[in-house]
Amino acid sequence: MRLLKFFGWSIVAVFCGLLLSLSGAFLYLSPGLPSVEALRSIQLQIPLRVYSSDDKLIAEFGEMRRTPIRFADIPPNFINALLSAEDDNFANHYGVDPSSLMRAATQLIKSGHIQSGGSTITMQVAKNFFLTSERSFSRKTTEILLALQIERQLTKDEILELYVNKIYLGNRAYGIEAAAQVYYGKSIRDVSLAQMAMIAGLPKAPSRFNPLANPARSKERRDWILGRMYKLGKISEADYTAAINEPLNASYHVPTPEVNAPYIAEMARAEMVGRYGSDAYTEGFRVTTTVPSNLQEMANTALHEGLMTYDQRHGYRGPESRLPGKTREAWASELTKQRTISSLEPAIVTQVDKAGLQVLTRTGEEHVAWDTMKWARPFLNTNSMGPNPRQPADVAQVGDLIRVQRQKDNSLKFSQIPQAQGALVSLDPQNGAIRSLVGGFAFEQSNYNRAMQAKRQPGSSFKPFVYSAALDNGYTAASLVNDAPIVFVDEYLDKVWRPKNDTNTFLGPIRLREALYKSRNLVSIRLLQAMGVGKTIDYITRFGFNKQDLPPNLSLALGTATLTPMEIATGWSTFANGGYKISPYIIDKIESRNGDTLFVANPPTVPQGGSATDGIAAPNTESFTVNAAPVAGEAAGSPAVPQAPAVAERIVDARTTYILNSMLQDVIKLGTGRRALAMGRSDIAGKTGTTNESKDAWFSGYNADYVTTVWTGFDQPESLGRREFGGTVALPIWMNYMSAALKDKPPHVQPEPEGLLSLRVDPVSGRAASPSTPGAYFELFKAEDTPPSVNELGNGVVPGSPLPADEQAPIDLF
Repeated sequence: MRLLKFFGWSIVAVFCGLLLSLSGAFLYLSPGLPSVEALRSIQLQIPLRVYSSDDKLIAEFGEMRRTPIRFADIPPNFINALLSAEDDNFANHYGVDPSSLMRAATQLIKSGHIQSGGSTITMQVAKNFFLTSERSFSRKTTEILLALQIERQLTKDEILELYVNKIYLGNRAYGIEAAAQVYYGKSIRDVSLAQMAMIAGLPKAPSRFNPLANPARSKERRDWILGRMYKLGKISEADYTAAINEPLNASYHVPTPEVNAPYIAEMARAEMVGRYGSDAYTEGFRVTTTVPSNLQEMANTALHEGLMTYDQRHGYRGPESRLPGKTREAWASELTKQRTISSLEPAIVTQVDKAGLQVLTRTGEEHVAWDTMKWARPFLNTNSMGPNPRQPADVAQVGDLIRVQRQKDNSLKFSQIPQAQGALVSLDPQNGAIRSLVGGFAFEQSNYNRAMQAKRQPGSSFKPFVYSAALDNGYTAASLVNDAPIVFVDEYLDKVWRPKNDTNTFLGPIRLREALYKSRNLVSIRLLQAMGVGKTIDYITRFGFNKQDLPPNLSLALGTATLTPMEIATGWSTFANGGYKISPYIIDKIESRNGDTLFVANPPTVPQGGSATDGIAAPNTESFTVNAAPVAGEAAGSPAVPQAPAVAERIVDARTTYILNSMLQDVIKLGTGRRALAMGRSDIAGKTGTTNESKDAWFSGYNADYVTTVWTGFDQPESLGRREFGGTVALPIWMNYMSAALKDKPPHVQPEPEGLLSLRVDPVSGRAASPSTPGAYFELFKAEDTPPSVNELGNGVVPGSPLPADEQAPIDLF
């Protein structure tokens, strides 16, 4: 009896001593303890997420994968699994569980070192949010004191919500929602009981119990937790049995983009970093872009197929490498080192027969049919190929590392990675919204965004800017200009420039309309010469071009400026919208982690009725913008405030763009863009462009809905081939995209502005004609323009008058 009393008083004494020690520690440490109230406003790191305009995920950026979840959305079975594993007395203690601490102390006495800290979930919250992972008695004391404070100021539900959203659970997953997505590819609300138990077992040691790295140990931990749940009465025997027998089916899941738009994602990321700095990656911003997912996929397909078609037109360059005599294991190992480029998978030829190839892919042995290989004539250079292959052995041999493309029926098609590159950018000409953009054949191959960064010569696709200047400076579509040889001699440098037309033919006096759709170089040069290079450059810069990119000489008329596809598309938007200047933009809206709107784009927009018929909506009557750029120490983003809608600036007379639009429509009907007639649309206009030696091939075109520019060429400029032009390489890509984008859309053209006249004109003289004049046609004129016979050209030719005979010979200008 005395012994029992002794032990009883001893326990009381120890307990009182512990209370006195904690009280003393509290008095000593409390001035330096952090405020628990800060937990209510804690900002967990959440990655940046970028979405299409129709809310499909494009990309996620950030070191930590985290998706916070509210306590009300956490499944009760997960709460039970977590508490069974980490703190089964959580509902009853006040932040500290003496029995857990006693177990930890006993382990320390027996082993001589700390094995477990005896921490409750509340203590882990204190450590995770305020303390380091240092193992010391002073840190443990601070942890206990903080836990006691947390329990006094927060509810149990609030503590659990903080815990499940903060904890690290392996593979860059922070929080249970992220863990469920990483290991099972679905929300924590949708995983099974066994999967919940597996996730609940991770906080103890995310690496040791990781189901991907240590499946056996992970299953052991999972089953122990299920057993604890059953023992504590949290699940039934049937649930326990079913969960125990469920196989460990975890696998690595990364956030899968719903839209393949890596160049768009990178543009949005860069802009967000420019706005918010490094906070862009951690503040949980949700960015909505201007890009609809369907248009982006159409652009991807068009550029991919167009470059593949061009590439195969020039033959097969051979395997990427040869690995003969290797074992199957060595081949399989080599495949793991190769990346899929766009849709082109790596494969190694294991057998060649008359029916085709047997190849090893990452999924096993598969067949490539001979019919898919018949295009593969040996590549010699861009202008020539070897003979047609007669059998598969003429194309490939065992051990070849090749590329294959998986078809819709899962069969494989023989292929290769194109060396030529391309870019496509499509804008809404009414406000500058980027509707699709592809910066190259494959982002995996090169993240260089050619649509935004590649400055190349646009060739004849630049001529409409010169023609616009002419139409705004007294010329008409019926003005006659001499398409005849011309020679420029620099007597100081002893250089001679003899510009020529693509066909090296000359047509003599020719109307501007015909000169544009036939892309006559000599006419463009004479126009520029007559107007003056400096004056014309000043005019052209209004389209948004930098003056330093425009050469101050007559070669400008042939498109020798160095411009990006985005700059060309932006300039062409003025032709498509009736004369207004727009600025391209990619971010439509930015929202905070809490769903507050921080920014809504308010681009300068073409006034309603200013450019098109029914179908163009009026500008928004209310828009938003960020209050101010974030600065260091301030919250990354403030709620947006209303801002008045912006109206686009008119930079070209509407009558000029209307006349030019009809001329560019003739490029489709009669000129170098005739291939686009296959689209069967009456509302499209455009222009091809090909530079010297076919080093760059372009097509720019539009209707009132979309303006789209396509560029193709090699990153290191070289010829695409003697018979390759804008109309053979770039135009098919443009047609593929625009046909899909405009499918089921009614014709959408500019409305005819006031102040235009339609007069009958003699195509030979350019003079006003009577109805009986042979070949007479109706031409558009501005009301103040008299028939074109009054407009003089710089070389002395009067439009509408016959050319002197001596002016049809070459002219030397000094």
